[in-house]
Amino acid sequence: MATYEPKNILITGAAGFIASHVANRLIRNYPDYKIVVLDKLDYCSNLKNLNPSRSSPNFKFVKGDIGSADLVNYLLITESIDTIMHFAAQTHVDNSFGNSFEFTKNNIYGTHVLLEACKVTGQIRRFIHVSTDEVYGETEEDAVVGNHEASQLLPTNPYSATKAGAEMLVMAYGRSYGLPVITTRGNNVYGPNQFPEKLIPKFILLAMRGQPLPIHGDGSNVRSYLYCEDVAEAFEVILHKGEVGHVYNIGTKKERRVIDVAKDMCKLFNMDPDSSIKFVENRPFNDQRYFLDDEKLKSLGWSERTIWEEGLKKTIEWYTSNPNWWGDVSGALLPHPRMLMMPGGVDRLVDGPENADFDSADVAINTSQIGVQIPSSKASGIAPKKPALKFLIYGKTGWIGGLLGKLCEKQQIQYEYGKGRLEDRSQLLADIQTIKPTHVFNAAGVTGRPNVDWCESHKTETIRTNVSGTLNLADVCREHGLLMINFATGCIFEYDAKHPEGSGIGFKEEDTPNFTGSFYSKTKAMVEELLKEYDNVCTLRVRMPISSDLNNPRNFITKIARYDKVVNIPNSMTILDELLPISMEMAKRNLRGIWNFTNPGVVSHNEILEMYKEYINPEFKWVNFTLEEQAKVIVAARSNNELDASKLKKEFPELLSIKESLIKYVFEPNKQQ
Repeated sequence: MATYEPKNILITGAAGFIASHVANRLIRNYPDYKIVVLDKLDYCSNLKNLNPSRSSPNFKFVKGDIGSADLVNYLLITESIDTIMHFAAQTHVDNSFGNSFEFTKNNIYGTHVLLEACKVTGQIRRFIHVSTDEVYGETEEDAVVGNHEASQLLPTNPYSATKAGAEMLVMAYGRSYGLPVITTRGNNVYGPNQFPEKLIPKFILLAMRGQPLPIHGDGSNVRSYLYCEDVAEAFEVILHKGEVGHVYNIGTKKERRVIDVAKDMCKLFNMDPDSSIKFVENRPFNDQRYFLDDEKLKSLGWSERTIWEEGLKKTIEWYTSNPNWWGDVSGALLPHPRMLMMPGGVDRLVDGPENADFDSADVAINTSQIGVQIPSSKASGIAPKKPALKFLIYGKTGWIGGLLGKLCEKQQIQYEYGKGRLEDRSQLLADIQTIKPTHVFNAAGVTGRPNVDWCESHKTETIRTNVSGTLNLADVCREHGLLMINFATGCIFEYDAKHPEGSGIGFKEEDTPNFTGSFYSKTKAMVEELLKEYDNVCTLRVRMPISSDLNNPRNFITKIARYDKVVNIPNSMTILDELLPISMEMAKRNLRGIWNFTNPGVVSHNEILEMYKEYINPEFKWVNFTLEEQAKVIVAARSNNELDASKLKKEFPELLSIKESLIKYVFEPNKQQ
């Protein structure tokens, strides 16, 4: 039998239970494989699950959602991924009854995004899809032979239905597009690191606390349990020996009733089962039995190694040694812990560097989602006190960053400049923990020295700051519940057939960037698209910024007034004296999403220079030349466009048009008598 040898593996959901054991095993056993793990760090994920791999040179962690097509495509291409092991999913049946749409979104849509990315990139040699024994539905109580891989799929709950739906997509992409897919369907898994909403870790933690063990219904339901390391070995075998297009059951013929699991737990904790076991309301539908035929996988050389008593003992020892691994999990220990799936219900926040140890302080609970009543300050007669604003600003030495500091002083807003470099996560964390800001402004970035031509020969440095650094800051801010105002650029568009020059039809916030003439613009378009995955970011597209300081060499007016020749073309522009105070107001209003951050309308370069001549220097003269002539003296092309500022105008009706703003904020204050 031929053995498959991957090079670069993407493991989704790898900070979760089963996938973390698989990832750690592969990283440990195959140092020549590069393992990239992708996880959005949902409530049942924990970075500490990957601690054994942190220092390994062949390990890379990426925080992100499989539902983001841009992120998935980016990872497949930049990491040269040839193999995907897809574990990421919502898996708790109780939760699926209370929030089934979340299961559809994660389990079906997320899988579809991955498959489509594989089809588009065309570089995947193995796609291992991790499913569940529950897709078969209930096994007859008297069945002697378990469900085999060709058995009919008859799911009975929203969770298993979404997993079956995902399987259909996997099969379709295998048949229609020749994607090399393999599917696994597994029994229940137990062992260290498992989030305690599942039966065995829940029983262990309750027993450790001396609390009763809740059993749904009468406890006669039968389940099969495999120890996590045996399952990790099964995936290792399937990765190397599994045949494309095949399905493999990962199971055991050793079955246990739920009531017997509870009794075994009571015995190991010296508890009286009669007084320690509590029967509670059953699920809406609780399958009586799942029974698998695992002969196909055994034919590849795999077999179960860990007996129940040994595995249970190891698991108990681990939980007693790591009681605070998950922080405050009291909600998960309830008989029906559906609240954990409610939007905003429980979010695990990382308050330190990624290699730090996390404890219960890293858990935040949104009480509005779990039925806790908090007295309103209005009802108690106490006026709510707004927290004092404190801005953390990155880009101290930059033009916009410097102006923001002066505005804070003028408005008497507390502020500090960040000391950390955007590329260094630990430095950003230190800034936030020390300064404790209410909002973060990112005015840092590489625009070129002295202009964007520099970026063409310094691509690595440009990516490091404009893409990696910006995403790093957005991610750290999100983990700390902070809004990030991000100063971006509108130089990612150019006039086209749908937005012709002089038409008054501007590019809107939702339009796709179409300008690729400069590497600087490419990086800004890329990071803007990736930032859409962060709901804590307000992206402001600045264009050709102008201020009243006509001595500043970065000022667009100052630039073109010093050129020998200028191109005459209308453009959207940003008058900083008017718009920077608006950016601070946007922070106060907690506005998010993408905004065209320009004054309404356009102004041509000749119109600006005519104003300059009228207000500043009557003797001023200039010469025009064409875009073709300009192209001969610059390295990177320049963007020319009109941005539709109606969204910003609607939020701030007092916003002046570009020409009105130029006169009021720039030329009138500088008018020569």
